[in-house]
Amino acid sequence: MLEFRKVEKLFPGVRALKGIDFEVKKGEVVGLVGENGAGKSTLMKVIYGAYQHDGGEVLVNGRPTRLSNPREAMQAGIGMVFQEQSLIPSLSVMENIFLGFEQQFVNFGVIRWKRMAEAARRQLAKVHLDVDPYATTSALSFAQRQMVELAKVLALEERVEGDLVILLDEPTSVLSRQEVGLLFQRVRELRTRAAFIFVSHRLDEVIEISDRIYVLKDGEVVDVVAGQGASAEHIQRKMVGREISKAYYREEKQKPCGEQVLVEARGLCRAGHYEDISFRLRRGEVLSLVGVEGAGGEEIMRTVFGLEKPDGGTLALKGQPVRSFSPVHAVRSGVGYIPRERKVEGIVAGMSVCENMTLSQMGSYSAGGVMKRGPERRMASEWVQRLEIKTPSIDANAGKLSGGNQQKVVISKWRSGGCDIILLDHPTRGVDVGAKENIYEVVREMCADGCGVLLMADTLEEAIGLSHTVAVIKDGRIARWFDCTPGSKPTLYDLVHYMI
Repeated sequence: MLEFRKVEKLFPGVRALKGIDFEVKKGEVVGLVGENGAGKSTLMKVIYGAYQHDGGEVLVNGRPTRLSNPREAMQAGIGMVFQEQSLIPSLSVMENIFLGFEQQFVNFGVIRWKRMAEAARRQLAKVHLDVDPYATTSALSFAQRQMVELAKVLALEERVEGDLVILLDEPTSVLSRQEVGLLFQRVRELRTRAAFIFVSHRLDEVIEISDRIYVLKDGEVVDVVAGQGASAEHIQRKMVGREISKAYYREEKQKPCGEQVLVEARGLCRAGHYEDISFRLRRGEVLSLVGVEGAGGEEIMRTVFGLEKPDGGTLALKGQPVRSFSPVHAVRSGVGYIPRERKVEGIVAGMSVCENMTLSQMGSYSAGGVMKRGPERRMASEWVQRLEIKTPSIDANAGKLSGGNQQKVVISKWRSGGCDIILLDHPTRGVDVGAKENIYEVVREMCADGCGVLLMADTLEEAIGLSHTVAVIKDGRIARWFDCTPGSKPTLYDLVHYMI
């Protein structure tokens, strides 16, 4: 159905794809894995028509093709579910599903909204999502928006003759296991008339769903393995070019936390989100909030950063009561926030890596309203090297970096500014195994420097491995506390028992 022959893609200063050979056969699921910056997203965008290849040949159904834009790709039966989502938040769910294809609902120049809503409900039923088609997309949760994105792609079934090619770029990154199971079930059902390209850093899921797996490193295919019986360890070695450390979460570097309390919450409550939340975060401590999607952990974290105001209770930062809940006050108190949706809230796309790093501390790099470029650039270069950020230069557009490298830029923004209260909301979501090691190392360094870290981890294993303390949240309340001293850490089953 789809074939790449020696495909090249060039950007200024970067050869993103280096002679890629790649093929997708009818009805199969092809896995695509590699470190951030290995070329996965670039390859997907060439397939989808968002980028045009600079060398080699692309064939669709055996015919040489050059897709000039995503609309041409969709007309050829190629759809994509993006990692960072392509929905327009201000539009309704049904408008997003049929964006660019509204003509089918138009009579005499007027859109028949009821007909569009009925059609949208049919698409949403495919992914078992029960939301109002008239609802504004921004009002949905991330997981719900991800399912709307999938429904949008599946709408191609009604518009295209023949088989589809559906690209899934990190579709499971914030889905629950139940939602992942539903997605995989739908993928298997559609294999009779669709082939899939599945990109994920969760190797167990790639192995579970894929027929074949392509491993990319530095813009090249370094291995192709059969999905059945594939070894995650073998794939990891090919991805990073080295053995993965057995001390994955750096537990040997976990030291007892200090006595000073950096954050103290007493009886915090916010209607519909959380109730009677009390905790203390000390210097050198990693405190994890774990729970199912919607349990309230993210809202608690956003309250600490001043993005949301509680209805009751008290919050103190370094012993000082918080009376004005705002990010400005939080940053002045030494709080840094690494959000889940890094592309929306973490970085400013269009600005350089260097500029993003100094956004929160411009006063330190300016005099009389003029930026001191020398010190600013030296700091940025130091953190690029320290976090192993893959970028052509510190002047490169941060929005063009891979997801994992964007996350590292966000972390360096707060850490370089001296913040000692760090809020990590799924810091390794969509980040490859090698980049995760870098982030875990940084977490340990922050604790050694006296920072306190409030964490919402991507997996329970991550929460257990990194944390000094775990608070299990269920239905907006803290259901159980666990001490995570090395050698006596709780098990996954201990946490799950109180989560559900």
